[in-house]
Amino acid sequence: MLILARKADEAIVIADNITVRVLEIKGGQVKLGVDAPDHIAVHREEIYLRILEENRKAAMEATSDLSGLADVFKDASLIKYHNKE
Repeated sequence: MLILARKADEAIVIADNITVRVLEIKGGQVKLGVDAPDHIAVHREEIYLRILEENRKAAMEATSDLSGLADVFKDASLIKYHNKE
């Protein structure tokens, strides 16, 4: 982890296209501004973790749905095979 000290209105640059700037320091709070291209998502950590959890749940549901669908096709192929005999 890179640890930096920055004052108000100072910034750091990530790659060639992301700038994180200290906008204000007041009491125990620091306000940051993030300038990034539109195709790069920028989230607060707690929001990002919620998004990951929701995506994980959706993937589990989709996997469960596909598993049930595979069973339907498997049963259908057995019936079709059975009818050929």
